[in-house]
Amino acid sequence: MPRTSAGLLPFITAKGVTRVFLGRMGGPAWTHRPRAWTVIKGEHGPGEDALAAAEREFLEEVGTPPPVGPRLDLGEVRQSGGKRVRVWAVEADLSLGFVSSNLVTMQWPPRSGHHVSFPEIERAEWCEVGRAHELIVAAQREFLDRLVDLAER
Repeated sequence: MPRTSAGLLPFITAKGVTRVFLGRMGGPAWTHRPRAWTVIKGEHGPGEDALAAAEREFLEEVGTPPPVGPRLDLGEVRQSGGKRVRVWAVEADLSLGFVSSNLVTMQWPPRSGHHVSFPEIERAEWCEVGRAHELIVAAQREFLDRLVDLAER
C-alpha cells in the first residue's frame, strides 16, 4: 500500500497576486536540492482522517496553529516516489509565519550507523505562485495550478 500524506496550503490573494505559504525541507538530503520546498504536510495511517492529519502536521512543522477558515479540497497527487499527497487550501493573512518545526532523527549518511537530528521544516515563508512553481517539489505544482483555478472563479 502506498504511503499517504495530507497537508494544508495557506494562501492570500491581493491586488491580483496569489501567494502561498510553503516550507523548505530540512536535513542533509535537501541541502543542495533546488526543489526542496513543499506544502506543509505529513504522513497518516489508513484509519486516520486526512484533514485532521493535515491540521496536526501543520502545527508540528510550523509551530503555530493553522489558519482558521474554510478548507478548499485541492485533491490528491502521486509524487515520483509513489507517495499519495492530498491537500486543502485555506485563506490566511500575511501575519502567518514560521515559529519552529519538530525534529526528526535519521541515519546520515545512509548505512553509516551515524544518526543526526534536524528540523523537518527548516523554514517556511510566503511565496508568489509563479516563484513557488520553481521551488516546490515537482508533483506538488499541480496543487498550485488547482489553487489558481479556484481563485480565478
